[in-house]
Amino acid sequence: MSHGYEPVGVGPLPATVLPGVLAPLARAVAWVNRGVLGLSMLALLAACLILSGSVFLRYFLKIPTDWQDEMSVFLLVGAVFCCGAYVQSQRGHIGIEAIAGLLPPALNRARLFFCDVCSFAFCAFFSWKSWTLWHEAFVEGQTTSSSWAPPLWIPYGLMALGMTMLALQIALQIIASCTNQEAAK
Repeated sequence: MSHGYEPVGVGPLPATVLPGVLAPLARAVAWVNRGVLGLSMLALLAACLILSGSVFLRYFLKIPTDWQDEMSVFLLVGAVFCCGAYVQSQRGHIGIEAIAGLLPPALNRARLFFCDVCSFAFCAFFSWKSWTLWHEAFVEGQTTSSSWAPPLWIPYGLMALGMTMLALQIALQIIASCTNQEAAK
């Protein structure tokens, strides 16, 4: 069942409890997720300020700007992709809860496990492809086609980092569910 709205940062961390040598890794991932969440909030705020300032400069002062759209897109890409692991740690992604209420608990756990494994496979593949894009852009010195021409390895790197963190978070949750150690929310 849905827990409703919970303010960011209220839920218990780490949400994934693992035995032995994986416990410090789960705590480190939770700590990194929290740090990235803070940076992403600042990135969203910066994107808002940049776009608002651009509108003011262009329409009221008639000063053209050519960098604000790409800068905002880079900030938004970083915020969205890098926060995915934090959202996953809180099980905050959109899910269909109608089926969960109809299934017996054991079957629902199997359904969740299957969804986690499929999600991990997708995120691991996406992460790998993102790292290849990052490498290609970095080695070839690819830039955007604008007059500002920032390097493309920046958004590709943020995308790759975010998907790698998300895949790691899902992998930890899969391991926790296999050992029946996932903390109750």
